[in-house]
Amino acid sequence: MMSAVGHWSRAVAGALVAAVVTSAVVVSPLRAQIPVAEYAARRAALAARIDSGVVLAFGRREPVNHWPPFYQNPHFRYLTGFLESNAAFVMVKRGGAVTSTLFLEKPNARTALYLGDRKTPQEVAASLGLGARFTDELTKVADSLAKTGLPFYAISDAQSAEFDSRDSLSFGRNFVVDFMQRHPTVKVVDASKQVEQLRAKKSEAELAIITKAADISAKAHEEVMRTIRPGMKESEIQAIMEATYRKLGADGPGYTSIVGAGGNSTILHWPASFREAKAGEVVLMDVAAYYDGYSADVTRTLPVDGTYTPEARVVYQIVLDAQKAAERQIKPGVARNVPTDSAYAVLKAGLAKLKLIESTTASFDPPPGLCPGNWANSDGTCPQWYLYVYHGFIHGIGLDVHDPGQFSHVAPNQFQDGDAFTIEPGLYVRENVFKDLPDTPRNRAMIALAKGPAVQYRNTGVRVEDDYVLKGGKLIRISLAPREIDEIEKLRKKAVVQ
Repeated sequence: MMSAVGHWSRAVAGALVAAVVTSAVVVSPLRAQIPVAEYAARRAALAARIDSGVVLAFGRREPVNHWPPFYQNPHFRYLTGFLESNAAFVMVKRGGAVTSTLFLEKPNARTALYLGDRKTPQEVAASLGLGARFTDELTKVADSLAKTGLPFYAISDAQSAEFDSRDSLSFGRNFVVDFMQRHPTVKVVDASKQVEQLRAKKSEAELAIITKAADISAKAHEEVMRTIRPGMKESEIQAIMEATYRKLGADGPGYTSIVGAGGNSTILHWPASFREAKAGEVVLMDVAAYYDGYSADVTRTLPVDGTYTPEARVVYQIVLDAQKAAERQIKPGVARNVPTDSAYAVLKAGLAKLKLIESTTASFDPPPGLCPGNWANSDGTCPQWYLYVYHGFIHGIGLDVHDPGQFSHVAPNQFQDGDAFTIEPGLYVRENVFKDLPDTPRNRAMIALAKGPAVQYRNTGVRVEDDYVLKGGKLIRISLAPREIDEIEKLRKKAVVQ
C-alpha cells in the first residue's frame, strides 16, 4: 500500500506513468516498528483536537466462537499500541493538563491456560509508558468522572458496511449505552472522526510497515502467476498466496481473501470456493497480507492457462489503462474526484467501444435497490456503465484495509504528502447481466445493442489494484507484482520452461 521512507529504490515506470515512481522494496522484518513515543504523540494530538473532557476508547472483546484470530480495534491500537483483548483507555483533559490510563483485564488462572499470561499494570507502564489499572475499576472511574461536569468523548469500536448498517452492541458501545443511562445529563460526543483524521496521514514508521505488507503481498501474487494451472480450485490458489506471505512474515490475511474464477470473478467479494478454475477463464485474486497491524490491498486478474483470451485481453487492458489514467492525475492538492473521474472516463469509453453500452452518457431503468442514490441520475435512471462498473476506485489503507478519514488531514478530499491509498478500477461482465431489468423501451433499446457483446465477454471480471503513497510530491507505487499483460504471460511461460 504505502512506501517506506528510507527503503525506496526509485525508477521511472514508463511513458504512460512517468509521474509514478515504482519501488523494489526490501524491508527489515523487525516487529513492533511503531515507537512508544509515537503513541504518546498520537494521544497528545487527539488531546489538542478536543476541549477539556474525558476520552473513552475501547479494545475488542476476545472472540470465543471457535477461537478465531484476535484483531485489536484499530482506533484503540492507534492510540495505545496495546494488543490484548477486553481493554479500555481513558484520557482526561482538564485545565490544559492531560492524564491517560489503560484499563486491562485482570489475570485469571483459567483464562491463562487458553490464552497465556496477560500483562500486568507494571509491565504496561514499562513497555507503553501508560499508567494502568484493571477493567473492574472502569465503571467506578467513569462514574466518578461524570461528577466533574466534563463532557465525554467516546471513540466507537463498531463498524458497518455501506450496504449493511446493522450492528450488535460491542464492548465499547455497550459500556457507553449503560453509562448514558446512569448519567443522562452528561454530554457524550462521538470523537471517532478526530481519530480518523489523525490516522489519515501516515508516519514514516507506519509507511515502513505498510510497505512490508505490500511487498510480501506482491510476492504472493507473483507466486500464483508462476504456479496457477487449469484444474486448481479457487481455495488452492488462496492457499498458495496465504502460505507465501505467511512464510515471508505476515501475521495473516489483511481481509477475507477474494479468489474468483470464471463467473465468480464478477462478484466483488466472492470468497474462494472449491470451484475449479478452467482453461480460457480468468481468476480474480484480491488477496493481501496483514503485517504488524497494517493491511495491504492488492488485486490481480490472471489467465488460468497462462494466456489471456482475446476477450479477456481487451477487458484487462481497458482496466489497466484506467488505473494508469488515475495515476497520472495524482499529486498534492488534487481533489480526490479528479483521478477517479479520469479512470471512469477510460472505462466508459472502453465499454462504449465494445458496444456493451449505447454511449458513455446513456442510461437504463434499474429495478428497485440496484442503483443507490450516489450512483443514480436525478431522474431515477442509472448510467448504463453501472451495469459493469459498480464500486469506487480509491480508498485509504493502514490499520484498516479501508482506512477511514483518508484525504482529510490537510484539506477535505484532497491528496497530500503522507497519504496512503489504493487505485483499483474494475470492469465486470456478469452472466445474465440484463436479468431482472424492467421491460421498458429504454432497456429494450440498450439490450438490443449490447446483448451480443454481453454474451461474448460474459463471465469476465477484471480488477487491477495497487498500493501507493504520496511522498515529496511524487506518487510512489509500492505493490510491484507484474501488471502488464505481457509481463504476466511471460512470467508464466518462464515458470513452465523451468
